[in-house]
Amino acid sequence: MEGITGYVYRNAYEAVFSGISKYFSPFIVPHQNRDFKQKELRDIFPENNSTLTLIPQILTNQAEDFLRAVHTFQEMGYEEVNLNLGCPSGTVTAKGKGAGFLAEPEALDGFLETIYEKADVKISIKTRIGIDTGEEFYRLLEIYQKYPIEELIVHPRCLKDYYKKPPDQEIFLWAAGHYNGKLIYNGDIFCKEDYQILTERNAHLDGVMLGRGLLRNPGLIQEILEDVPATVEQIKNLHDHILEGYMEMLSGDRNVLFRMKELWFYMIEWFAIEGRDKYAKQIKKAQTIAEYRSVVDRIFQQYPMH
Repeated sequence: MEGITGYVYRNAYEAVFSGISKYFSPFIVPHQNRDFKQKELRDIFPENNSTLTLIPQILTNQAEDFLRAVHTFQEMGYEEVNLNLGCPSGTVTAKGKGAGFLAEPEALDGFLETIYEKADVKISIKTRIGIDTGEEFYRLLEIYQKYPIEELIVHPRCLKDYYKKPPDQEIFLWAAGHYNGKLIYNGDIFCKEDYQILTERNAHLDGVMLGRGLLRNPGLIQEILEDVPATVEQIKNLHDHILEGYMEMLSGDRNVLFRMKELWFYMIEWFAIEGRDKYAKQIKKAQTIAEYRSVVDRIFQQYPMH
């Protein structure tokens, strides 16, 4: 998730929690006429991700650009990349990238043929199920079946659904019964019960990708695997690691606060406290790190520390 789950967040999470087998970088967009921006590369530099397994994610509809990106990442030591066919953002899909590429299945087929023939790395794919209707996934899965996809990560919504309609569990169940490779589920896992319902319906599920659910509840994996909710100490420790990381990486209160405010848009959901919306507004209005710390301290003070 661009702007939030960069290396600062990833390293902070690894320092406090466990259970993630691999991380996927926010998508990187290769361009024909320029090199990658330094901030794009900084996020995936191996030295910034030494404690975890990271898969660089590429967003493009041009095979040549994809292969150039792969070459750059191979020089850093990466042996696997991910193709993003799931982003529903209008600025992305208007250019036929992300989920917008799904509107042209024949062009997508040709693209995949080229990259799987020429790229000497493992390639996983994250995809939505179509543009307008889940029935489009029947054709898309035929295409995906043709290639040695390392993992097919399916977010069972159409492009037009954005994040509003519930994920189409029936089309995912169909895919699980017809796809021959490794299939990963992604979408609306916000609590342990969501995970249990999913795995009860899909007994042979190969894995689950978490996004917004983990940002809202950083202890979600711990709850799923150990039946132990996150403690306030863990959440505070995570927050402090992230804040310190941004203060080291960025200059000026404004830049640090921009990142922290994005995080709190999700993380405030963890706090079952009176006046939560009031605190969220105060965080949003904070102009200095001192003001920000004052609000956050008041939030954590409502929980007894053990």
